Amino acid sequence: MRIGIDVTAALTQGGGIGRYTRELIHALVAVDQSNHYHFFSAKAPASLPVPQPLPEAENVSCTPAPLDERWLYRLWYRLRLPLPVQGVTGPLDLFHSPDFVLPPVNGRIPTLLTVHDLSFVHYPHVFPERLVSYLNQVVPWSIRRATHILADSEATRQDLLGIWQVPDEKVTVLYSGVHERFQPVEDVGMVTAVRQKYRLQNFPYILSVGTLQPRKNYQMLIRAFAPLADKLPHHLVISGGKGWLYDEMLAEVERQGLTGRVHFIGFVDDADLPTLYGAADLFVFPSLYEGFGLPLLEAMGCGTAVLTSNSSSLPEVAGNAAPQLSPTDQPAWTEAIYHLLSHEDLRQQYVQKGREQARRFSWQQSAMQLLNIYQQLLA
Repeated sequence: MRIGIDVTAALTQGGGIGRYTRELIHALVAVDQSNHYHFFSAKAPASLPVPQPLPEAENVSCTPAPLDERWLYRLWYRLRLPLPVQGVTGPLDLFHSPDFVLPPVNGRIPTLLTVHDLSFVHYPHVFPERLVSYLNQVVPWSIRRATHILADSEATRQDLLGIWQVPDEKVTVLYSGVHERFQPVEDVGMVTAVRQKYRLQNFPYILSVGTLQPRKNYQMLIRAFAPLADKLPHHLVISGGKGWLYDEMLAEVERQGLTGRVHFIGFVDDADLPTLYGAADLFVFPSLYEGFGLPLLEAMGCGTAVLTSNSSSLPEVAGNAAPQLSPTDQPAWTEAIYHLLSHEDLRQQYVQKGREQARRFSWQQSAMQLLNIYQQLLA
């Protein structure tokens, strides 16, 4: 069968959905040599977010559109022009869009759409107004047209059923996985090199990973860290590309007098992430809302204790392997960070629980489940 997959996010986004798409398609091609995978993308940018984002195999081909992502979105989702994706890919038996929106397709082939979260519905005030308006139009439109929906978590699945009344049988949960490279790093030279690369010197640090945007709740985290600056030697390191409305996060550091103790190190290369996670004494994830929360599992796999919020999907992901707090309870975050960093034995208990939890999620398992869903739709 010829299975089309939109891989635009894999070629344009370093983290988030780009990372999800890359991991999933690599695992999928590794477990399935029978079907032909025809990757579709908007015109690729001049520089790719990671080297070799797409898998190479005999049963894989990729055809980019002549237009970039912005123009395709204008034609497909604003003007609603019926320009089918097969005009680029050729005939298909099934088409899968892993990034919220479904382009027009020819004929009656089954279509699969991945909806990662409904954060723009729950927290519209933390997104640009135009983006919220756009997503509230095109995502429901795509959901209505799709044959079946994939949700990143049961929390997202329940959102789809409750907020937009999507039929129960139309939505399946497909969990993300943890790549096998997310293991403790024992190489001291590698740790030193990564610290030097991101200018982290030799100080102990608390780490958080995620795009700089209000939903990640970094301002609260910075305020929660402020009372600890005189009690602990640790610095706060935040890794992630600039999203939107991030200026206030930078200003919060100055307001709290934490210049030099809070470090925004930007997007981190995938190859450096295991070392960055593993060298941290604590990983904190105070997000207001997540469709899945993959960084939790990556940190756990690397042998780092995790402290997370109790919102949306995060209890599903963390299980009993991490303390969970309200993302709005700033004093509780201050107390929990101090308690975990002051009690090595407790932290090591969570390290062990975390490694066991991370082993429950694998991209191979996700790919096998996805392949089974493809086969059911094709049948």
